[in-house]
Order: sequence, then C-alpha cells, then structure tokens
Amino acid sequence: MFKIIKSLFRRQPWPHLKFPTSGFEVVSDAVVHEEERLEEFNRGFYYPVNIGDVFASKYQVVGKLGFGATATVWLARDLQRHAYTTLKIFTREGMDEEEYDLYKILSNGNTSHPGYNHVRKALDMFIIPRQGGDHRCLVQNPMWDSFKDLLNRNPSHRFTEELLRAGLSQVLLALDYLHSECNIIHTDIKADNFLIEIEDQDILKAFVDAEMTSPSPRKTVNGKPIYATRHFGLPKEYGRVVLGDFGSAVRSIKPQIHDAQPDVYRCPEVMLRTEWGCPADIWNVGTMIWDLFEDKHLFYGIDPVEKRYLTRAHLAEVIAMLGPPPPDLLKRGSRTKDFFDDEGKWIANMPIPEGLTLESSEENLVGKEKEAFLEFVRCMLRWKPEDRMTAKELLNHPWLRLRDV
Repeated sequence: MFKIIKSLFRRQPWPHLKFPTSGFEVVSDAVVHEEERLEEFNRGFYYPVNIGDVFASKYQVVGKLGFGATATVWLARDLQRHAYTTLKIFTREGMDEEEYDLYKILSNGNTSHPGYNHVRKALDMFIIPRQGGDHRCLVQNPMWDSFKDLLNRNPSHRFTEELLRAGLSQVLLALDYLHSECNIIHTDIKADNFLIEIEDQDILKAFVDAEMTSPSPRKTVNGKPIYATRHFGLPKEYGRVVLGDFGSAVRSIKPQIHDAQPDVYRCPEVMLRTEWGCPADIWNVGTMIWDLFEDKHLFYGIDPVEKRYLTRAHLAEVIAMLGPPPPDLLKRGSRTKDFFDDEGKWIANMPIPEGLTLESSEENLVGKEKEAFLEFVRCMLRWKPEDRMTAKELLNHPWLRLRDV
C-alpha cells in the first residue's frame, strides 16, 4: 500500500519540448562552420546531434554550448529530475577507458573534503550506439564562464588582487582533493579549465526560451547538422569555482615520465624528462597566475631564430627567473644532456635572457604587497618538485589568507 501511495505523489517527468523546425538562419555552404573546420568532423567521428533529440530516454537536447576536437557539448533537460544538465558527447575516439574510470574515482571520493564540490564530476555516463563506432556521453552540471571568459569580459583583461585570492583559494581546494583524496594529477591547469558554477537558474530557462523563439543558426554537411554555439547570459549571482576537463589527467599512484602539459605551463621535470607527479600541477598554478593577474604568460619559450616554441627557449627563461637548476635535479633527467654539460653548465644554443626576473615580470604591485605576493608565487615555482608547497600547504599561506598584507 505504501508503495502505491508513494507512486501517486511521484513527480511526472517533464514533457518533451517541440523545437522550431523553421525560422532559423541557414549558414552558407561557403562558410566553414564550427566543428566543420576540424579533421575529426570530416572523418565522420562526431555524433550527429539534433536539437530536440532525447538520449538515454531522459535527456532532451536544448542547444549547443560548444565543441572541441574530442566532443560537442549541449545543454539538456533531464526530464526525470526536472533539472538542466550538460551532455558532452564524445567523438568515436574522444574518451578512452582511463578517462571514464577517472570520473568514477572523482565521484566516489570523500564527500566531506572541502574540495569535493570544486571538482566537476559526472552525474551519469552512458554509451550512444551507432553504426561504425559508439559514442560515450558524459552528463554533468551546467557551468557558466571559465576564468578565461572572465578575463575576456573584463576590459583590463586581468583579475583584481581580491578576485585572484578568492579564485586561487578554490583552485587549491580542488587540487588538494585531487591530489590527497583521489591520487589524480590534472596536468592541464589553465584558465580555460576553471569554471563558474551556475547558481542562477533563470539563465538556463532564458537559454531554452531563446532557442524556442530564435532558433540557432545551422547548416547541414553530408547529411550531418552543425549548429551555432549559443552562450548563457549574465547571472544575477555566481557559484563556486570548479575544475573541469580531465581528458589529460593521470593517476599519481606511480611516477609519470611521459611528455605532458601545454607548452608554456610545462614544469622543469617534464622539460628535462624526469619522473613527475602532483607537484607538476602546482607549477602550473604558479604560471597560470600570470595569465590571471598580469594579462600575459609568465613563460613563452619562443625560439628567436625558429620563431616557435622550443624547450631550450623555455628553460632559458626559467633559468633567468629562478637561477640555475640544482645539480641533483639535472642528474635525474634523460634530456639533461641536450641542455647542460656534466658540470651543469648551460650549453644549449640559446642565450639566457638578460633582465628577465619575477620582479620585473610582475607589474601591478609595489612594496610589501609585491614582496608578499612574489614570496607566495615562489612557493610554487621551484626547480625541484619536492621543494614546492602542496595545495594544502598553500591554502595556509599568509598571502592567500590575509586581505591586507
């Protein structure tokens, strides 16, 4: 009897929405549109999503949020939970079993850890069958802009010191959860991958209303639809900072040795090809701060002769800012002989930049404020990974904890 009564009060699923099939702009065939410019699309690797499609009998696609080389991302209505979600629908080869398993680890971690809610987890994962190759789908909570988007919205293209402190506090909580609870190294710490959680549900409803009244521009290529990305409006309130995109993440339960990290964020142990672990993420944070606070990279690594990124140019900049590397670090690296002789002398065909220092590169603070800030940064930018502070230690650093230095 109790089950019968309970079922009477169970909410009925949201009804399916019927989206317009006309009244939209048709993108010209002469225009290479969104994922059409990527090789994976031309090879037929993307799943042909249509607005209005329903997946796993409960997720109805509302509109396109973005695309990349490995997936398209869509806002969807969870018809059963009466909630909005995002669907990240991967290309045929876009999500391997290791990444799939990482999301299970993230979701099953210690929920009482203060960093648990600062890591973007999976609400659901399922497979979309398709002739020629299946597609994995990752279901997550919708997110607003990234740190990079915030920089682009700001005319000064930089965070204030107050915003930097608040943001980094949440960044480090996320990393402490990853490193200490999940044994995961992210390896791709950059402004694009820190997202703002959506607290204001009105912007989700406004997104749906916009698609109903002003359907997204689109085109069809070889029978496959390509929609224009639609963006969220400005929220009335902002949520937590959340770390996402674990496509390059690895476990820290064993030392890593492979090449990793985007070029300008690569840590010394990766460049020298020594074993590396969680401190690689900490180096990334130290370099990302320049993107957020200085409106420039800390390191560029551009070879003046070849006009492209080269490891020797990057290492030369690090030497200019931090001084020569410790001999015991050099002994560990399988690429050390490409750059240093047996006595640790720099032998690469690249001059060490003159006048390039952390002090000169930091241009927004003066006096004690600058001194305290650079002391915080130096806790992350150390040659030897074991000398860097952990995320948990950095959370207690005086510069991060104090409003007034």
